[in-house]
Amino acid sequence: MRIAVIGTGKMGGWAVREFSKDGHDVYLYDRNSERARAIGVGKTIESLEELQRIKPQVLVNAVSLENTVAAFEAVEGYLDKECIICDIASIKGDIPKYYEKSGRKFVSVHPMFGPTFANVEALSKENMVIVKESCPEGVEFFEKLGKRLGLNMFQYTFEEHDKMMAYSLTLPFTSTMVFAGCMDATAVPGTTFRKHMAIAKGLLSEEDNLLTEILFNKYSLAQLEKVTARLEFLKHVIKGKDREEAKQFFDKLRKNIW
Repeated sequence: MRIAVIGTGKMGGWAVREFSKDGHDVYLYDRNSERARAIGVGKTIESLEELQRIKPQVLVNAVSLENTVAAFEAVEGYLDKECIICDIASIKGDIPKYYEKSGRKFVSVHPMFGPTFANVEALSKENMVIVKESCPEGVEFFEKLGKRLGLNMFQYTFEEHDKMMAYSLTLPFTSTMVFAGCMDATAVPGTTFRKHMAIAKGLLSEEDNLLTEILFNKYSLAQLEKVTARLEFLKHVIKGKDREEAKQFFDKLRKNIW
């Protein structure tokens, strides 16, 4: 199959390498052509106009969320009508509106692992979401990829996906950012502190665009308000020094995670 990937950052590069392993004819484009060539597999193209000659059967849009729709609009005139268009965005936002407007076959996926934390060479415990509204051919394509990689596959609607991401990404992201925001360079770290520090360093090594995409999800604020509400209650427990209330609080936390 002929596949074109536009945007060769962390996840775009991962997609190029995995598609190549499956024997697909992969073409890649990035405004920074040196970054595209540095991936070492696939065929780098220098302009979007070349897509007209290549006639990809699948086009994967791996640019940042804020540029995803603009990138689709930039390439749509060079694609055959039967070409399946695809995004791998962490938050779907306005992308569904573009798909509806375009009238093209599409598949929307979210590989829920980042190169910072996950071992992309061993993904058997990682997850991938395929949006339910996607075309059957696109779903089948990514299900085969997921099966080869041993991924846990989930399907949500666009709305369900973004609501779920507010919980599964915004909640830990904001909690980690609060920890980093309170950092004291003179602290003597214990084991728990070091583990939190490793998570914070990993998170903050991600690109600012990715962090912004997650935080600006329209469902994020509700999750952040949950964080602040729990902090206020914890302050209440600490001020009251009521051991029974503290025990009840700890028991509720344990029940939540086990």
